Amino acid sequence: MGTRIVEFDIAAAPPPRLDKALSRDVPDEAALSRTRLARLIGEGAVSVDGQVVIDPKARVEEGARVRIAVEEADESHIAPEAIALDVVYEDDDLIVIDKPAGLVVHPAPGTPSGTLVNALLHHCGAALSGVGGVKRPGIVHRIDKDTSGLLVVAKSDAAHHGLAAQFEAHSVERHYSALCYGVPDGSDPRLRGVKGASFEPGNVLRLTTQLARHPHDRQKQAVVFHGGRHAVTRARVIESFGDPAAVSLIDCWLETGRTHQIRVHMAHAGHGLVGDPVYGGRRKLSERALTPEAVEAVAGFPRQALHAAELGFEHPVTGARMRFSSPLPQDLEMLLDTLRRR
Repeated sequence: MGTRIVEFDIAAAPPPRLDKALSRDVPDEAALSRTRLARLIGEGAVSVDGQVVIDPKARVEEGARVRIAVEEADESHIAPEAIALDVVYEDDDLIVIDKPAGLVVHPAPGTPSGTLVNALLHHCGAALSGVGGVKRPGIVHRIDKDTSGLLVVAKSDAAHHGLAAQFEAHSVERHYSALCYGVPDGSDPRLRGVKGASFEPGNVLRLTTQLARHPHDRQKQAVVFHGGRHAVTRARVIESFGDPAAVSLIDCWLETGRTHQIRVHMAHAGHGLVGDPVYGGRRKLSERALTPEAVEAVAGFPRQALHAAELGFEHPVTGARMRFSSPLPQDLEMLLDTLRRR
């Protein structure tokens, strides 16, 4: 196994801890995250002025010479699998995938194989230069198993570090197309009374809450207003269906990216997503509002009607602005066609 050497000097006014000083001063091209640096310190791979230091809390002085020995990436324990992928874009550092509904992103106890990561290990092969010291794709964000659409994945440590920073800074653009029950409209007095809901110019619904694990079901998320993690979702109506309107096609975009965020927020607003078995509920729709065929199609839609339609970010290595879009998948297009029939 080969080793690359990263060397640099500690700049003026260093933080009091070695790990923080390294994180601040390590060259960007080294693509070493703070987590990776902490692990390297513990492994004895970091020396300061010729002395190995294994304490991340050790003090370091301005001008000290740092030498880090970074071993080449190990092979992942996850098995490559020949699963077809819809590749929207790919270069040496990252890959953008249009994920179909039904595909799990990462192996877990209930789904040890047949995932997007298994497919990427097969597709990318030797092109994976190592993320966190292991030859594996860098998952910087996820979409639920039964949500379709765009996902960016890092192929190199540099890309993983850069993309993760953008997601943490909430600078990545993410728009989702969804079908929800009812019409989230600013003229609805009920919505005006929903805690955390407000409207912005252009009849844009803004939902601002905290999200945390549900107290009685650990697989679910719940809206809270004390504790939890800050979450902001915006949504606007693109098209509504029925007379009176019973279902709407909405554009949702994320300021933050929490687990199940759109699904939880829209349910909190009283406009749960069509087909969502966890948060949306199965609502009885009137055949006076929609055709019998449309009522049946909505009731029988087998997954949450949610699609990651647009993704924009800065290339973590070149700095170029990138933007991708994905058309609605066939199942959602067929449902919309049925809803549009009078």
